[in-house]
Amino acid sequence: MRTANLAFAGATALVVAVFFVLTSLKSENNSEPIKLRKADQSFDFVRSFEGTTHDGNINLNAGGDLQVSAELRLLFDYYLAATGEKKLPEIRAEIERVLEQKLQGTAAVQAKNLLSRYIQYKEALVSVEANAQNISMNKTTMAAAARQRWSAMQQTRQRFFSEKENQAMFGFDDAYDTDALNRMDVAENTGLSPEQKQAQLKALDDALPAALREEKNAPYQVIRLEEQASALRANGGTEADIYNMRATATSPEAATRLAEVDREEAIWKARIQQYLEQKNKLNTEMAFHSAIEKQTALDQVRKQYFNADEQRRLPAYE
Repeated sequence: MRTANLAFAGATALVVAVFFVLTSLKSENNSEPIKLRKADQSFDFVRSFEGTTHDGNINLNAGGDLQVSAELRLLFDYYLAATGEKKLPEIRAEIERVLEQKLQGTAAVQAKNLLSRYIQYKEALVSVEANAQNISMNKTTMAAAARQRWSAMQQTRQRFFSEKENQAMFGFDDAYDTDALNRMDVAENTGLSPEQKQAQLKALDDALPAALREEKNAPYQVIRLEEQASALRANGGTEADIYNMRATATSPEAATRLAEVDREEAIWKARIQQYLEQKNKLNTEMAFHSAIEKQTALDQVRKQYFNADEQRRLPAYE
């Protein structure tokens, strides 16, 4: 699953969960994941990696040299996400260990060199991010500030990677971000009428490459799939009907995983309902108690139904 350089999207918790299921299965079907740790180890490089694998491949070109790709960058990012749990030298050593498992000779040296430059690039981005706030303050529109930040990131990259490497590692993300920036320009252009904006946005849609169009449409496809599931339930459809619909639209594996998401969601909603009933009962029984006593009793009810992380989600339901 790609990671965009700029963040321009959001979704509900359930849709995000469903989207994760589908994209995870897509990765599993299209490439064999790199097994990052041996199965007999009690935990992974860091505990937050437990049970995870990376779905990127490390490949060689026809001449036996390293094939630079976005997948290789994602492998680097996978381990660099452990920053905070491990020190950078430890993380770098672990990535190099994985590279040595997958590559030999010249290709291994090339990969380590690329890793070194990628880490330097990530460190240089700290200054770019530090300047982002000043950029926003000095620009008249969000689009202008975002475009200047993106341009600074591009210039920083050129210090560490060749044009060919840039395209191989970041080309798809750059196309995604360029499209998003163009849409921001249209949205913030006060000189355009609503009809003119709509026409320009349609022109951007028509100009999208097929791969990018598929990427941008994927969340909406997930939403439509869940809308169909809701419609089936409303019309008396069974869970078996919903499974069959999903399996036809995606795959049996995806349908099974989505059914698990449904069950988890149903369990969560049932716990919320029980909690709210207990809370209302408590408010009635303790109507004449002090605020401190009420809060203490409510805290006990919360602990009965939810752990500390789950309790942070409760305000949305209260």
